[in-house]
This record gives sequence, C-alpha cells and structure tokens, in this order.
Amino acid sequence: MPAVKIVVDVMLKPEILDPQGQAVANALPSLGFEPARSLRIGKHVELELEAADEQAALEQAQTMAEKLLANPVIEDYSVRLG
Repeated sequence: MPAVKIVVDVMLKPEILDPQGQAVANALPSLGFEPARSLRIGKHVELELEAADEQAALEQAQTMAEKLLANPVIEDYSVRLG
C-alpha cells in the first residue's frame, strides 16, 4: 500500500476564548510589532498513512480527528491531502 500524506488543522471554535492566542497578541507590541486585530493558535498535524487510496486515507484521518486529534465540542478541524 502506498503512503498518503494527510494534514489535519485544528482550531478552537470562534466563540471559545483562546488565552494562548490572546497572550501572544498582547506580547506583539512589546516586541515592536503592530498589534494584531485577531490572533488564534491551533494545531497542525501531519500524518503519513498507508491506505488503499487517497480517499481511504482521508476517511481514516477524519475518524482520527473526530476521536482523538480534536475535541469537537470546542474545536473545529479540517482534513486534507498534504
């Protein structure tokens, strides 16, 4: 079976407070950067999966995201070929 590279991006839902993103946004001016209008921090996960084809790999990664990589109550995620 060929290896298929998949990318899963996970972000907090817009209505969920992002304290890490806020802390980074607050630090930018003290480092000489212009203030950011908005800054949110998420996770970027890269996987190489052995699967029969790309669609099977995407489906497998989708299940991984739903069950392990993201908390669907507070996070949104996207799965794509890498």
